[in-house]
Amino acid sequence: SKMTVKAVKMPCTAPNVYTKVPDGGWGWTVAFAFFFVEALTYGIIKSFGVFFNDLMESFDETNSRISWIISICVFVQTFTAPLSTVLSNRFGHRLVVMAGGVLISIGMVTASFARSVVDMYVTIGIISGLGYCLSFLPTVTILSQYFDKRRSLVTAVASTGECFAVFSFAPAITALKEQIGWRYSLLSVGVLQLGIVICGSLLRPIIIKEQEEVKAPPPEEPTETKYMLENEQTRTSIESIDSGVEITTSPSNVPGKTKAEPKSEEPKEHVQIVVENNSTPPEPKTKLLDFSVMRDYSFICYAFFGLFATLGFFAPSLYIIPLSLSLGISKDHSAYILSAMAIAEVFGRISAGWVLNKKPIRKIYIELICVVLLSVALFAFPFASEFWGLMTCSVFFGFMLGTVAGTHIPLLAEDDVVGIAKMSSAAGVYVFIQSLAGLAGPPVAGVLVDTTQNYSSAFYSCAAGMVLGAVFLSLVRPCKAGLCRRQQQCAEESTVVVVPEFPGDFVPELPEDFIEMDIGKAENSGKGSDS
Repeated sequence: SKMTVKAVKMPCTAPNVYTKVPDGGWGWTVAFAFFFVEALTYGIIKSFGVFFNDLMESFDETNSRISWIISICVFVQTFTAPLSTVLSNRFGHRLVVMAGGVLISIGMVTASFARSVVDMYVTIGIISGLGYCLSFLPTVTILSQYFDKRRSLVTAVASTGECFAVFSFAPAITALKEQIGWRYSLLSVGVLQLGIVICGSLLRPIIIKEQEEVKAPPPEEPTETKYMLENEQTRTSIESIDSGVEITTSPSNVPGKTKAEPKSEEPKEHVQIVVENNSTPPEPKTKLLDFSVMRDYSFICYAFFGLFATLGFFAPSLYIIPLSLSLGISKDHSAYILSAMAIAEVFGRISAGWVLNKKPIRKIYIELICVVLLSVALFAFPFASEFWGLMTCSVFFGFMLGTVAGTHIPLLAEDDVVGIAKMSSAAGVYVFIQSLAGLAGPPVAGVLVDTTQNYSSAFYSCAAGMVLGAVFLSLVRPCKAGLCRRQQQCAEESTVVVVPEFPGDFVPELPEDFIEMDIGKAENSGKGSDS
């Protein structure tokens, strides 16, 4: 027989309680929400370039000063990642994402009334930047908690929201500007981003409550002699049934019988009872931000990988059009190159998710191969001298960028890095470290271009950063394996194995002379009755 405890249906606002990671269920709704969060965050950031010329004309500023709007926004978004983790652990992912959506909308709507570029730094750079952090990171974190086997594939597919947003938002905003102007267009974008609040309301928290399986021991074989345990007031005796409690489950033991009688062979029944672990042990206090991940060498190497690899994410999107124009390629054809890169990125994200979803596979090694190929793509850009050469490099780079950009944060949940239990804190620290490269990457590349008067130097610097990232990524698995071996050795040294003196799984906790004393008493009792 089998007994299970059925889960009680809860209202929509309550957490989802599962006995194991569902790999679906409400997780599909969370993936749907993440798709639109990606579109309304990174999709808008990547499409913001359509406002550059209008802002330069309105504020009479240079391209570099206008570009600092997005640089500050991205820096604030990544720099405040630990704050996002703390707030999510304290108030829940849903409330934090909804608050982030409100901040993004306020920043964008207020920016439409800005009178100087400094106002843009504050509204879009700081206010909206903070909102982007509060919206994106908690969403990808809770999505990883709903999936296990399909985590890589679902996250990669859902992250394509930003790619589709670039296709749709850039031409739509351009057409809208011609009708109502850039200020009302920017205000419309801010109102549209209120949709993040709706997406955040769909992020129901998840609780994994394990179950315990209690297996009833098989019935003992009948024996000819049974020992009775007397209670505190009576003496131990074999022949007095009334004096104690018998250690047996046999139905033949009834008062009046002093000897064990042969029992009919009964079919053995294996009883398995599934009991939900509803006991309430003292739960450890949840840490708002677990800095113990900084003591994990594998995470440190992975964080350095993210730091240097981030340097390689900027050059093509910022400098591919200036590079193509310097080679004599028209503006229209230069735009086609950028569009082809975005299309290839979609296929790269989906392909990476499909490959990483295969079992068994060491995902960290697949990521390493993609990073190495991404480095090759960056080195190839300076050797292109005409349209089709740049088109080939852009498609190759876009595909490989998709494989890395869509998986490097979800890979934190893998056991090779930190595992799902510490992913929330690890993601906050990881993205915070990335912020340093996010702020320094574009200015460093710009200084190299100004110094050498050659756009190829920007691609070389980003390729060098990607190579360093690949080196640190290759050290993640050896560091984790070495740590596991050390922990296993320490556990083996501290473990004492006790071998029982007789076979059987059950070792009675009785004095050694307990049975001998009972037998001796029984024999004396028998001799006394005979005499």
